[in-house]
This record gives sequence, C-alpha cells and structure tokens, in this order.
Amino acid sequence: MLERPPPNEVVKVDKGISADLVSANEQSVALKHGNDGATIQNVKPQSAALLQNYETGAKSKETLHLKADPVNICSLNECRGSLMNPPNMTCDPMKGKQSVEEIRRLAISFLDQYYDSMKRTGSEVHQTRLNNVLDSIKTTGTYELTGNELIFGAKLAWRNAPRCIGRQQWNKLQVFDYRQISTTGEMYQALCSHLKFGTNKGNIRSCVTFFPPRQDVSTEFRVWNNQILRYAAYRQDDDSIIGDPVNLEFTQICEKLGWKGKGGRFDVLPWVLQANGQDPEIYDVPPELVLEVNIKHPTYKCFEEMDLKWYAVPGVSNIMLNIGGIEFCAAPFNGWFMGTEIGRDLCDVSRYDLLPQIAEAMGLDTKRTSSLWKDKALLEMNVAILHSFQALNITIMDHHVASESFMKHFHNELKVRGGCPADWVWLVPPISGSACPVFHQEFFNYVINPACLYQPNPWRYYKYKDQKKLKTKRKIHFKELAKSVLLTSNMMTKAMSKRIRATILYATETGKSYEFAVMLKQLFDHAFDGKVVAMEDFDIQSLEYESLVLVVTSTFGNGDPPENGEGFAKNLQKMSADYMESVNGVKQRQRNSKFQSVVTAKPVVKRGSTLNLTNAQAATTASVGHLANVRFSVFGLGSRAYPHFCAFAHAVDTLMGELGAERIIEIGEGDELSGQAQSFRVWSKAVFKAACQEFCVESSNSFFDDMDMSDAKYEDSKHRIKTVSSIGLEDYVGALSKLHRKNLAPCKLIKRSNLQAEQSGRLTILVELDTDNSDVIKYQPGDHLGVYPKNNEKLVRDLMAFLGDVPDDQTLIEVESMKIKKTQVSEIKTWEDVTRLPACTLYVALSRYLDICTPPSQRLLEIYADAASDPNDREKLLKLSQDSAAYDEWSIVNAPNLVEVIKEFPSLTLSIPLLFTQLPLLQVRYYSISSSHDVHPGEVHATVAVVQYRTHGGRGELHEGVCSNYLNRIDTDEIIPCFVRAAPSFHLPPDQSIPCLLIGPGTGIAPFRSFWEQRSHDKTKGNTMALLFGCRNSEQDHIYKQEVQDCLKQGSISHAYTAYSRDPDHKKKYVQDIIKQDIADFVVDCIVKRNGHFYVCGDVKMANGVNEALREVLQARCSMSKEDAEEYVIKMKVDERYHEDIFGITLRTFEVQQTVRENTRRNSAMNQDRMSEE
Repeated sequence: MLERPPPNEVVKVDKGISADLVSANEQSVALKHGNDGATIQNVKPQSAALLQNYETGAKSKETLHLKADPVNICSLNECRGSLMNPPNMTCDPMKGKQSVEEIRRLAISFLDQYYDSMKRTGSEVHQTRLNNVLDSIKTTGTYELTGNELIFGAKLAWRNAPRCIGRQQWNKLQVFDYRQISTTGEMYQALCSHLKFGTNKGNIRSCVTFFPPRQDVSTEFRVWNNQILRYAAYRQDDDSIIGDPVNLEFTQICEKLGWKGKGGRFDVLPWVLQANGQDPEIYDVPPELVLEVNIKHPTYKCFEEMDLKWYAVPGVSNIMLNIGGIEFCAAPFNGWFMGTEIGRDLCDVSRYDLLPQIAEAMGLDTKRTSSLWKDKALLEMNVAILHSFQALNITIMDHHVASESFMKHFHNELKVRGGCPADWVWLVPPISGSACPVFHQEFFNYVINPACLYQPNPWRYYKYKDQKKLKTKRKIHFKELAKSVLLTSNMMTKAMSKRIRATILYATETGKSYEFAVMLKQLFDHAFDGKVVAMEDFDIQSLEYESLVLVVTSTFGNGDPPENGEGFAKNLQKMSADYMESVNGVKQRQRNSKFQSVVTAKPVVKRGSTLNLTNAQAATTASVGHLANVRFSVFGLGSRAYPHFCAFAHAVDTLMGELGAERIIEIGEGDELSGQAQSFRVWSKAVFKAACQEFCVESSNSFFDDMDMSDAKYEDSKHRIKTVSSIGLEDYVGALSKLHRKNLAPCKLIKRSNLQAEQSGRLTILVELDTDNSDVIKYQPGDHLGVYPKNNEKLVRDLMAFLGDVPDDQTLIEVESMKIKKTQVSEIKTWEDVTRLPACTLYVALSRYLDICTPPSQRLLEIYADAASDPNDREKLLKLSQDSAAYDEWSIVNAPNLVEVIKEFPSLTLSIPLLFTQLPLLQVRYYSISSSHDVHPGEVHATVAVVQYRTHGGRGELHEGVCSNYLNRIDTDEIIPCFVRAAPSFHLPPDQSIPCLLIGPGTGIAPFRSFWEQRSHDKTKGNTMALLFGCRNSEQDHIYKQEVQDCLKQGSISHAYTAYSRDPDHKKKYVQDIIKQDIADFVVDCIVKRNGHFYVCGDVKMANGVNEALREVLQARCSMSKEDAEEYVIKMKVDERYHEDIFGITLRTFEVQQTVRENTRRNSAMNQDRMSEE
C-alpha cells in the first residue's frame, strides 16, 4: 500500500466550552471559560463527545468530528463563532493555492470515503484508482474526478454543510456535469437548463451544476452573481434605494457592463458569467424561466395592495465546493425556500425594510416596542408568504417543519455515520426560535471535506483585460449576444437532455426483453441519452449515480429471475438489507440460495411511492436509501399461464422503491397471451412522457401522438449479403456460445428410451447424453439442462425453397448494411458488417440460429407488410401489426410458423438480409435433469415429453415442439449444444434426515429421478423421502414404475403413492386428492412436526391445486384459520422448505390458450387504461 500522510492534529474540546473545533495550528493554550475553569488543550481527540438535548434530556454520542479538517475560528482573546464568513469556511484564491501535499491528503481521504460507501475499501479497484490519482497529482499538481466521484462528492458536500437546515434530502441532489465547456455562452445554456429543471413548474428540485474547476485564478470560471436569481437595486437622487439594497453594488457593476434595468422594485438581475479567466459577459435571464409568487395574505388585504412578490427558486452561485482537493468555484446550487428566509429578505432593515409599512397597514401601534408590532408584522408576513406559495402548490417549508425534519436527519446521521456538522447560530430559525426543536439541541460545528466554502466576490480581485468595458455603457451589445445564444424551447430541451442518461436494464431468457429494451432506447433517444445494458453486465454500485433507470424484464419459471438477472437481483436485495440494517440496527437475514421474487415483491398498494405526494410533502420527506436520486420505472413481461405473473419485475420494483428510488410511473405488465406488445407500447409512451416532464424535456403533442414504437425502419435496399468463403463447415457450438454468451458443451446421444407404452398415443422419452466429462456439465440433483435445438429439416428446406435462388450449403455468408454519413457538402456511403450472426451457411442460420417456428411479432409483421407486393396482403399484415386483438386471435388460433405465414400471404418476398437481421434468435429449452452425476459420471439425462399438437382447436396443421422432436430424431453422431442452469432453490437439503415430500405427476417426476439416484448412491436408508406421482393410465403412462419399486426395496424412497386420472381399474384421482384424502396426517407429520421439505414439479394447474390442498390439510389437521394456513405456506417458502419447479403450457392448444386469454384480457385492458390516464 502507498504511504498515507499522517492525520492532522485536532483539538480536544472539554466539557463546558463551545463545540467549535480549534485548529491544531494554534499554539497550545489554557483558557479560562466561565466559572468551571474548563480548558482548551492542543491535543488529538481520543474519544467521542456527548451532545445534550435540553428539551428531552437525551444525550447523543458524536464521533464524526474526529475526522474533521483543521479549523481556525477562535483566538486567545476572541470567539469568532458567529462570523458571517469565518476563516475555516472561506477560500480566498488571492491568498495562495492549495499545496500539492494538501491536495494529496484530501484526495486520499475523499477516495477512502467514496470506496467505503460502496464497501470496496482496500479493493483492487480502489488501490488502482488511488495510484492513478496520486501519480496525476505528482505529475500535474491536480487530478480529475470521475463522473460518479463528482456526484458522490457533490451530495456529500451538501450533506456536510453545517449551516443548511434542509439537508435531509441530500441524497436526492441532481448533478449536472458541465466541466467540458469553454465559453460563457455554454455556461448560459447550462444555467438555463439548471433553472428550468430546478423550478419544475413549482415542484422545486435541488440540483447543482458544475463548471470547470479552478486550476489557477487567471483561468477560472465564475458566476459573478451571489445567487442565481436576485432583484436589482437603484440608488435615487435623494439617496434612497428602489429594489433590494443588498444588491446595489452588483447592480452598478451590471450597469457598467452595459445592462440597463427598468428601475422597478423587482427587476431580475442578469447573469454575469466569466469563462476561462476572460472578461465577464452579461446574459439576461429568460423571463419564462423565472417563476415568481405574488404575496397575498389569507386575511389582510393590505399585503396584496403592496404589490409584493418573490422568486420561487433560491439558488446560491458564489459558493465554492472543494471535493477531494479539487476546487469548483463555479458550481451554482439550488434547494427550496424556508418561509422565514423570504420574510427576512422583505423585512430586514438592510433589505426591503417593509415592517413599518406592514404595521401601519395592519393598524398596529408602532410608537412602543412593547406593543410587539415588529413581531406581529413579521409573523403575518411569514403567514402571507406560506399562504401564497402553498396556494400555487409551489414547494416551500415553514420553519417548524424544517426544524423537525432536520432533527430527524441529525439523529439519523448520528446513527449512520456518527455525527452531523451543524452551526447552531444558523440553524435556529429567525422567528419562534425556542419553539423549534433545534434550539434545544447541542451541535458540533466543524468542516469536513467535501465542503461548501465561501469565496470573495470575483469583482474584488478581477483585472479586466478590456478596460473599455467599464467605461462604455453598451445598451444593446450584450443583450443581443444573449438573444443570439438564447435557445429556443426545443434547443434548450436538447441541450438539457444530452446530460440525462436513460439506462435501460434488461433480463431475459428468450430475448424478448432485450428486443423491447432496444425499442425503448429508440424512443428515448429522441430526447435522452439511451443506453441498453444487460443486468449481468451492470455494476450495482453505480446504480445510485444513475438519473433515470428503466427496467424491462421477464420472469422465468415459478417467479424466478432470468439467469442474467439473478446476480443483479441478489445484489439489489443485499443493498436493501444493508440499508435497513444501518437504519434500524437490525441485521437482515442473508440468503445464499436463489433470489425469491414472490417473497420479495410487495403488493403494489403497499410499496412506497412519491407519485401522489404534494410538493410540500415531497420536500419534507427525508431521503430514503441509497437510490434517493434515481428515477425509475419497471415493465414486466410474462404469461398468466404461470402462477406468479411478472413476479421478478414486481420484486425489482419493490426493492428499488425500498431503496428510495423515485417511481415516475407505476409498474407496467405485458402478458404474452394477451396483447403484450400493445401493453408495452402504452407503458413506453407513458413512461417517456413522465420522464420528459420529470427532467423538463418538452416536446409537442404531435410528437407523442405520432410516436412509432416499431423498430428502426428496415430497408432492404440498404442491406446485402456477401460471400465469406466456401468452407462449408462451421463450429456452431462455439458460435452459439458467443451468440448467447453462454459456455456450451458439445454433447452426444448415448441412448434414447420410450418411457410410455406403445398404445398410449403419447410419447415421453429418456434422453441419455455423453458430456465427455465437460466442466460445463457439472450439476446437482434438481438443476436444469439447457439445450439449444435445431429446427425441423423439412421446415428449413421448405423455407429455403420459398427464398428462391440462395447460396448452397457450402457457402458461408454475412450481411452488410449501408451506413450514410452526411457532411456539409455530400453524403458518404459505406458498407459495414452486421455482426448479429456469425459467418455461416444459410442452412445453418435457419436451422441453428434463427427462430422460424414462433408466430411473428407485431413489429415483424409491420416489416413483412413492406415486403408484400399485393395490396390486400399488405393491408392484412398492417392490420395484424396494429390491432392487438386481431393479432392475438390470429397468432393463437393459427400459431403459424414462417412457412405458413408465407403461404397465407403469397405475395410476401423475404430476403436473406431481412431474415438475418429481423428474425428472433432460436432460444434455449430447459429440462429438469433426471440423473445423478455421481451415479452417471460423464453423462446427463433428461426426461422429455415429445410435443405434437394441431392448431385450430385440433382441426388444423400438425405442429411439433422444436426441441423435444429434435431430441427424438437426433442420431448418435450429432453434436448437441448444452449447458447447466443451476437451480439451488430445488436442491435436496444437506441434512438427509429431514423428511422430503416429492410431488410430480407426468414429466414432473423428472427431477425426482435424480433425487432417488443420489440417495441410492449415498446409501441413504431409513429416512423419509416420499414420492407422490400421477398419470392417466397405470399400464400405459406410469413412467419409471420399476425404478421406483426398486428404490422402495433399497430404502432410498420410503413411500410411494400414485394417482390415476383415466384408469378403468382405479378411482379417478389427482395428486392433490391423495394429499387431502389419503395422506393428510402423514403430510402434517413430515411438514409441520418434523419441519420437512415439500417439492412440487409440474404444470401450473397442478401446482396451484397442490398448494391449495396443503393449505386445506393445515386447516383441517392443525386447526389453522385460512389466513394462518396461507401464512404458514408463505413462511415455508421464505424458509426455503417449499420448493417449486413449475412449467407453463406444454401443449399450446387453442382451447387452453383461449381460456387463459379470456381470463387475462380484462387485466390487460385495466393496465392499459391506467397507463393512458397516467
């Protein structure tokens, strides 16, 4: 590790003296203080200090001051605690620059804080960054903050500001980074954007804008205004002043620079901006950006007659932020008003001095101070201010709410980081001081970096390069310059939105969420900087630095996250648990197994939301969690055929809300069985509108009305194929690995066995594969085998025949697209490779890489419409692409593959580039592993139901399941691309003595074969592992019957029960009937009395029936209420004793689809109506 500089000495503060810290640079002294003889000693603090609250008597331990920077407030003979600009909070560039050693010290401390906030202190990335920063300081004398470091430092500087009472929302500070600008025109644009965002139509938002940091006083950037908005002051011939007297000097400077005011009491001063050390320039503040409030009193009409007003956004622009030794002398910041601030501005003698006028209008006795006329007039002024702002729903806080909010923040800070720097003199409100809780609380006042510091007004030391600017009053020049730079509304919007990144996170198993995420990016790119990122590639620690996060995700299986969302989900959950632990002091239970979406997701009505808060409520709501500055919304893709519809999306929505992220619209849902694409369109438009409003990005109504959510328009003329070589043999396993970013193993068929009787009419096979001992195929009982299938040979050849003259099966081809770059004089056209697919033959692409069996999406049908030459075909295709109800009917009834689509629309001409670039990818299929790795080393087995069905309710074309029929046809020499998907939530308990109940009808028995094989290998006997199987007929469909009987004899299975649903020799029963009628007491003994595990594998309907049956048994046998039984089952899932491996509809028949669709249409319609309203 690099040597760190020694900490500076600070001063121990003994009992009875000011809480201000004294600089170690001061000589050691002994100072009598009061009657108790307490002393200040020049030593390092050794322990925490206790701060007392004299209202409650409570004492709080303060330790953060031990990390404070040296201060220099008091001397031997005087106390400077009430100075306006104390030396420890002032940075004067004319008194010299920071030393390299000081920058080095502050940089090290800042990076420690930054990486500690992410729990990465001492990590490799921390050490690397530290080395780079120290090298830069050694070489150049300074360094540059990263974007995330700047955001972290800005928030921390506000958090550390001892004189600010409104710090409770420090974590919601919006940071605008304009460090790369070079002119005052760009500064002006940035300030316009800042003011527009901060004003937010009255719902004031805190934000800070950073201009380039100070390198040297001769090249600095400064905003000469003390505040972003201030009113001018004009001295009259009789020496009186019209306007705000505090701004008289600055008004005169503006006039010398050419500005001419109107001479009124409330003329907004222009911005005086200095860039790169050049002479300052004047820019008028656009009137449409200045929100002002006319002051009215609810009772006294005289206030309205005075014609008073004030601006809505308080912003300081002369404060310097020192972040890790980097000085930002131009960093305008705004929060929102506390009413007493405006009251002082209007009533202080040195300001507008309105108290005598108000008192006279109210009829108060002003001759005697004992009449308290000043107090009464000031109080009513504050009443008028609060009333006027609140009447317009403009954010403002009264001093009581502000004081109470700060005390909550103060105590939370003590709990979270051991202290909170606070200046009592500034925090106690100017009226009703002792009626506010801050009055009675002791504080420590100290400076800690990052820090907000005072700096001298730039005109005090600036030397003009062009002295004529101070001699000639130019009435028009600078105003014209301002107008020339002034952006139109749309230009300003564009400048603003370039600084707002919309991060679109997706998680997917089939690629659908990615497709929707890309479409969402194309929409947001009209106004934002869109970026699509897979959850697995996203650094969770950077989440708190995002401004806008949109999540598009599917849900896998029984409410599980997609594989590429598992890590993100666990990290998000851990972040939430860490936060709750820091706030409540209660350690949260950490789970090492699979993320549980169903348990994590809360009902929508119980999730925290700021959507319906008033401006005043939002302003006084303390910041919550690490993501307080993040705006977000979630869209979930799923199927209501599964029991936990969009569960993972709801879990992410819940966690982000708990971490304090601000939901801009409620979660959206898309059901693949009923108008999923339309639901996504509605949500996308709603979230885009909400984001534009949130970030003050405006667009015309026609833009929203005409918004096309289809993919970027495909143009066949801008695509072509090229021949790569004529090798003819490709490594499609390696290509699939790269294409899907999965490590695949080439497996081969050992044996395939039919598990059902020939007369059954149905086919279930056991597929035994040779893994060649690949490290990729390492698994435990309960895991899943992922198989990348191959499309039916005949279907591929039929499609190739429709395509006409195509390359042969030995020619590798690629697709190129034309890119057009426009210059001032011409267009430059180039051809670039489309890297979506690897170089391959057409046959391999259609058989291995592209999905030609799934009904085309509405987006794809719109592209097909352009490829149809017949007007009738084109019209039908367009209708299907735009009418979700018609599309649902067509896609479910016909379930057409691509060949059938071409037959239905014969004028359709599809090119190879269109197929290569627009068809969805052929996705992986998952099967429960039916073998034990210990019993079958180098092998993996799967139990597969071979799927065949007819469309049109059994009257249409015969369709096949792609993967099941592929596995049923392959030869022993064909390579099968495979991998293992771990399912830790479906593993056997480590303790073999724990009872296990296995419920798996039909192919649901598949994972349990691996269970009993493992128990047989482990020679486990005498323990309870009961199997409950179900099938139609005992002679035709009872798969693995002999294996189960053998295991019963060996003792690896303790009990076996079977339900037959269509057997003439047995009473019709399902597995749930056996649970309720035959083995209820046995279930209670295993599950309740012995805390056993309950495993369910099979289709949705069965799983729901089993769940209900278990709850009925608990009610009947354990005297539980319905609610108690439901809660018990939920707790089993939380405790990971209830395990489900559920699949949806296996045979996608018309009847099943129709039933599910009718049940979901109402929900989809309700969701779309809600989104439309939003």
